[in-house]
Amino acid sequence: MMRYRVRAILLAGALALAGCSGTGGGGEGGPSASGTPSGTADSSTRALWKPRPGLAWQWQLNSRVDPSVDVPVYDIDGFENTAADVARLHRDGRKVICYINVGAWEDFRSDRDEFPTSVLGERNGWAGERWLDIRRLSVLRPIMERRFDMCRDKGFDAVEPDLVEGYGNRTGFPLTARDQLRYNRMIAALAHERGMSVGLKNDLPQIPDLLADFDFAVNEECAQYGECARLTPFVDAGKAVFHVEYAEPTSRFCAESRRLKLSSMQKKLELGVWRKPC
Repeated sequence: MMRYRVRAILLAGALALAGCSGTGGGGEGGPSASGTPSGTADSSTRALWKPRPGLAWQWQLNSRVDPSVDVPVYDIDGFENTAADVARLHRDGRKVICYINVGAWEDFRSDRDEFPTSVLGERNGWAGERWLDIRRLSVLRPIMERRFDMCRDKGFDAVEPDLVEGYGNRTGFPLTARDQLRYNRMIAALAHERGMSVGLKNDLPQIPDLLADFDFAVNEECAQYGECARLTPFVDAGKAVFHVEYAEPTSRFCAESRRLKLSSMQKKLELGVWRKPC
């Protein structure tokens, strides 16, 4: 079975915190992001953000965002964070990526009842999640459109769609690589239609086919599995690769990351505030 993303499962109770205010503070220095924060501008009037290789980033999916890390890019949960959270990061000069699961149903999301049982497959190893039948575009597209509308309306600059390599896993459906390419291209188009850039999450085998459709990459554990060189097409195209390792210490991957121009850091599995960048 193909390896897929490792991330913290958001507890349903944590979603209730979305109405609370975050706190700020000082933090680690980093370069400023290119471009002007989008706020909630109409998607037709704002330029698509194109993150360049080497940009430092923060990835926090566990609980409401802590804005104190001084880096130019934040990747945070689209449901759990508010437009005010995104605007706060924009005021600090950050670009903000909206994490959305597009490959699995999650029983803790507010739109869980919009998914018919016919598109729900096997459990994927994370509590409350089941793989989606990505062949059912007519069913899934309207749901994903509403999710991406939410990201746009909250002012996000980009989307990180998760679980876009179901074809390599035991989903309960006979998914093919062609099915995945078709679905992933649909997902990329949904983001672009709303004025947001979009990242390819893992799915290394399909990079040659999808490079033109995606504006950056997000990767987990390429160093641990000796796969980081497979991401060079993104860097060669001037597109950022946002990379994390969990088990590997920075001493074992940062030299190669710098050589390959990856935006690399070590994170704990819960994807909280803690980070150790290269």
